[in-house]
Amino acid sequence: MLHVSWWKTTLIWFAVLLSVLLAIPNLLGEYTVSSLPSWWAHRKIGLGLDLRGGSHLLLKIERDDVEKDRLENLVSDIATRLRTVNIAYSGLTGTGRKIELRINDTAQVQAALTALHPLTAGSDKPPVKLSQGANGAMTFDITDEDINSHVSSAVVRSMKVIRDRIAQLGVGEPLIRRQGRDRIVVQVPDLADPQRLKNLLGQPAELSFRLVDQSMTVQAAMDGHPPAGSDVMFSEDDPPVGYLVQRQPILSNVDFADAEAVVNNGGGTVSVKLTAEAGHRFAQTTASNLGRIVVVVLDDQIISTAALKTVIATGEVDIPGDFTAQGSQDLAVMIKSGPLPATLTPVEERTIQPGLGNEAARFGIIACIAAALFVTALMIGFYRLLGVVATISLIINIVMVVAIMGLFGIALTLPGVAAIVLIIGIGLDALVLIYERVREEEKKTHLLVDALRHGFNRAAATVADANLTVLIVAAILFYASSGSVRGFAATLIIGVFTTFFTSCFVTRSLVDMWISHRKPRTLLVGVRSGVFDNANIRFMGIRRYTFTISAALSVATLLAFATVGMHLGIDFAGGSIIEVRAKQGVADPADIQSRLENIIPGDVQVDRLTDRLGAVIRVHAQDGGENAEQSAVTLVREELGKDYDFARVEVVGPAVSGEITTTASFSVLAALIAILIYIWLRFEWQFAVGAIIATLHDVILTLGLFVLSGMEFNMTGIAAILTIVGYSLNDTVVVYDRMRENLKRYSQMPLPILIDASINQTLSRTILTSATTLLALLALYIFGGQVIRSFTFVLLFGVAVGTFSSIYIAAPVLILFKLRPDKFQAGGESNGPAAGDIQSGKPAV
Repeated sequence: MLHVSWWKTTLIWFAVLLSVLLAIPNLLGEYTVSSLPSWWAHRKIGLGLDLRGGSHLLLKIERDDVEKDRLENLVSDIATRLRTVNIAYSGLTGTGRKIELRINDTAQVQAALTALHPLTAGSDKPPVKLSQGANGAMTFDITDEDINSHVSSAVVRSMKVIRDRIAQLGVGEPLIRRQGRDRIVVQVPDLADPQRLKNLLGQPAELSFRLVDQSMTVQAAMDGHPPAGSDVMFSEDDPPVGYLVQRQPILSNVDFADAEAVVNNGGGTVSVKLTAEAGHRFAQTTASNLGRIVVVVLDDQIISTAALKTVIATGEVDIPGDFTAQGSQDLAVMIKSGPLPATLTPVEERTIQPGLGNEAARFGIIACIAAALFVTALMIGFYRLLGVVATISLIINIVMVVAIMGLFGIALTLPGVAAIVLIIGIGLDALVLIYERVREEEKKTHLLVDALRHGFNRAAATVADANLTVLIVAAILFYASSGSVRGFAATLIIGVFTTFFTSCFVTRSLVDMWISHRKPRTLLVGVRSGVFDNANIRFMGIRRYTFTISAALSVATLLAFATVGMHLGIDFAGGSIIEVRAKQGVADPADIQSRLENIIPGDVQVDRLTDRLGAVIRVHAQDGGENAEQSAVTLVREELGKDYDFARVEVVGPAVSGEITTTASFSVLAALIAILIYIWLRFEWQFAVGAIIATLHDVILTLGLFVLSGMEFNMTGIAAILTIVGYSLNDTVVVYDRMRENLKRYSQMPLPILIDASINQTLSRTILTSATTLLALLALYIFGGQVIRSFTFVLLFGVAVGTFSSIYIAAPVLILFKLRPDKFQAGGESNGPAAGDIQSGKPAV
């Protein structure tokens, strides 16, 4: 027996049963889940927008709007405070963040300072700085801290308005959260019309009723100066009609208690209910202004006009106008939710139609099942009964991943499906490590119980080391990414912990139960991984050739990278990607290209999809910032909307693309530094240098794959690179761990021979792990669908390159930097065997 104490066994299986309980809602239909207790039903794992469909918007508060409002409010506040204490002033003007005025009577300057003191009062950094000049001149400077505070407040208020507006659309539960100082992330699942969402969230919806000023004509006001308190505004008509309207509204947003859209004959109107005070005031206003024209102004544009023919004393007002049914509904939604404190500009958009998301989810499920079947067949084929145990452990591992994701509300994304496939590979890697270690121990001790105890205990440290490298890069990727890529990182992080638990504890408990029941005398019966036991490959004998070839390939890749460059996706270059589907027949890329080139400035690229029913449109970054990017997408919709459905839209503005580039570069650099420090502390500096050189080799060749293939390099490419780094280091750490173990035992063995022996000792694990991971990724590549195929192809390439570098790059570096075995001799043999004592690639014992 493995002598696992009963209380540890109880805790292990309690955790497993709890995970099964939490994961059960994911196997049930919506109707059945709705009948479960809420605490249990809510544990069902959610699907990301790329698997469910919906819209992701990143909105930015326009800081200029906040500064403008703050300036106007402060000017008004100054004027009010001075008038209240009867202090005469002149020249009160505000520009940018500076306000100037002059106190007419210098004897009243001190009284003015007292009245205005609350505006400048504060801690060490007052919100507004006041400076005095000669002859009663005063200057107020609005500080960065004050603007930042008002931006923060505007973000909070905007989030409430956004939540109120989306709640009235009748779509899935939205995710609304703050990002950074001035941005808001909005994710709305199951949304079929993202353009409507952008229209709703992009309008401040400052609504007012104003009287037309009849003191002069519009043309006279435009040619000269309009009367004080009036402005020229224009209607939405084509061509627009100008009106001279009074600046002071008779009704504004604060006067509206409710609004309702009334749809009839395909059109609609909006009925507004006023507050009690506003209703009384509006009745008086209409009574005294019969015959005059009232205009309805929405965000400085006139949307309707009407003549006051009767007194309106009911407290309800119908907004006249030629609205569509949806237009009237949207206007009612905006009125009820209230105005936004500032304009929200979309700086990033990622939208996928629900149908396309469901198709991706179906492909993902098929790929996971296929991957599990592939690796299960391989494990059972090599390990027989132990392979069955590995399969059970694997199933429990995935169940725990699903349970934890549901517990913490982590959505499953399409890259997250790839993470689950990788978790299958990482989990089986840990099991192969353990099984192969047990086989070695059994050959030494010939006692099954001792072999199992030593095998599990000694392999656990290696599994922890190997998985920790994956955890480091996954944590960095989680910090650096967002959206579906962050879902990939979160899933991978969870998988690292569940893999260690199931491999080192659940599997051990399963084997213990089997031994207690069957009482076998050996584990080697039926195990076929010993086919690699007699390997005695002299890997280091050709190290100069492999090192030279790898160096040449790396240099060639860097030259190609510098000269040819990569095809940067919109994540790094900005721009738009739009996937369209023909409503009838097949897509015509040439026709789409010619139609869009006439209306969109810059390069437009159109590629037909493999099914010929759709096409992918790539619009290069537009001059003019985020609004220009959104305008380009709007033009595409207007031009192609009659003939094509829009299945997927991704828009990344210049601000976001620049930030993604910086963050991605930082994440790769941070991963390399973290790995260097970890391996240096865990092993020796030569090992750290070897691991970094091998990792750089893998990164460079992977970048070369993007250059040569012309694949689009975006944030999923960064995720693939970091995953490859983690996987390659996983393999490297296993080999290094065996080298360190042998260095402690054999001080006289030549380093090249010791390295060869260590690699041969772990060859079974290396080949089986690479095979299982490649099989799992191959299943994802074949069955995972078109969207994730490029990502999977890069991972396939990276796993192969990472396995190569662990042997032919990371190991020879130790010889190059003259690793000294005497550093590892504490407690080891002072006189180990000579080179001739090595048989079958293993040190004699």
